[in-house]
Amino acid sequence: MTPNRSRPSQKGPHGYDAGKRVNGRKRHIASDTRGLLLTVMAPLADIQDRVGTRALLIRLFVHFECLKTIFADGSYSGSLINWALSLLGWNTQVIKRCQQHGFEALLKRWIVERTFAWLSQSRRLGKNHEVTVLFS
Repeated sequence: MTPNRSRPSQKGPHGYDAGKRVNGRKRHIASDTRGLLLTVMAPLADIQDRVGTRALLIRLFVHFECLKTIFADGSYSGSLINWALSLLGWNTQVIKRCQQHGFEALLKRWIVERTFAWLSQSRRLGKNHEVTVLFS
């Protein structure tokens, strides 16, 4: 059975990620150490995170070749680290979550989480405008 990629209530293509329970699109961002956006990708939700991240890193490399180290979430470990080092020449450090049952702010990971919080406060970004975005 193929997934339904268009509904009358939602314009444009969309997908579903059963693991994260996301319907529509997932947003991948790259920010600097202050939390300012460098680049953004909004692929369909059914595209794997590692595939979407490779496209994000290629776009980031085109605009910011001078970067040396990339901090990534634990879900991006594996072949992505070797790929970024061999193709782009970037060292990738994975920031893994603690196994504790409580809140603990991880320094490098908290920067991106804070950026997502800033973006979600904007009412204009609450709508799905990715339908009209042209990807280069």
